[in-house]
Amino acid sequence: MAGAMRSVHALGALPPEFSRSEHEQPGATTFRVAAPPEIPVIDMSSPHAGCGMADAAREWGIFQVVNHGVPAEAVSELQRVGREFFALPQAEKQRYARDPASGKTEGYGSTLQRDGPDGKKTWADFLFHNIAPPSAVNHSVWPENQKGYRAANEAYCDHMIRLTRTLFERLSAGLGLEEGAMAEAFGGDEVIFLQKINFYPPCPQPDLALGVAPHTDLSALTVLVPNEVPGLQVFRDGQWHDVEYVPGALIVHIGDQIEASLHHINCS
Repeated sequence: MAGAMRSVHALGALPPEFSRSEHEQPGATTFRVAAPPEIPVIDMSSPHAGCGMADAAREWGIFQVVNHGVPAEAVSELQRVGREFFALPQAEKQRYARDPASGKTEGYGSTLQRDGPDGKKTWADFLFHNIAPPSAVNHSVWPENQKGYRAANEAYCDHMIRLTRTLFERLSAGLGLEEGAMAEAFGGDEVIFLQKINFYPPCPQPDLALGVAPHTDLSALTVLVPNEVPGLQVFRDGQWHDVEYVPGALIVHIGDQIEASLHHINCS
C-alpha cells in the first residue's frame, strides 16, 4: 500500500481512477462570471449576527464568520499536528486505519478508497475521530507517538464547544426561537463533536479530480478551517460556486439536521 501511495502522488498525469466524468469536473462545472455572488460573511460581534446567520443559512446553507473568538494559535497548532501526521511513513499511518466493514468508522482514510457507484477515487487523505464528549472519545485511534497531537486537539475542541454553543444561540435567536432551543434539541452537553483533518496532496490535474465528492452533511453544523489554497465549493441555483478565502474566518456549513427545518421558520 505504501508503494501505491507514492506512485500515485509522484505521477505527472492524473491516473484514470481519479478522473471524474465531465459533469463532475470542477473545471467544467464551476460558475464563472465577472462578479459572482459571494458567500455571506457574518461578524459575530454584531447584534444582528443571529438574523444574518439565519438568512445566510436559508439562502446558501453556508456562511463565514469573523470575530468568532477562536485564537489563530489554536488553529495553527491543529494544522501543524495534522501536517505532521500526514508526513508520517505510510505504515505508521496505517496503524490507525479505519475499517467501516468491521464497524471501525474512526481513524485514518486514504485516497486508495473508492467513492461512489462508479468506483472513482477522491484525491484526499483524512484522519477522523470524535473529540467530545469524553464518553464518545476513543483515544486508540489518536496518533499516540506524535508530540502535541492530543493537546492540540483538546485545546481546539474547547474552542469549538464554545463557538458551537454561541452559533446555536445566535441561530435560535435569529429564527425567533428561545436562545437555548437549538442546543437543547441537539443534545445539550452531550452533543457529539467529530473532528476530520483533511490532507490534499498536490494534484497534477486538479480540474479533473475531486478531493471530496458532492455531498451534504448529516450533522447539525460543520465548522471548516480554510486556508489560502482554493477548492471548497457550494451548490446553489443549479451552479457550483467557489467559496472565497477570508483570512481568519471560519466557514459554517448547515447540516441536514438543521436544514430540514429552516424553511418552516421565519426570522423575527
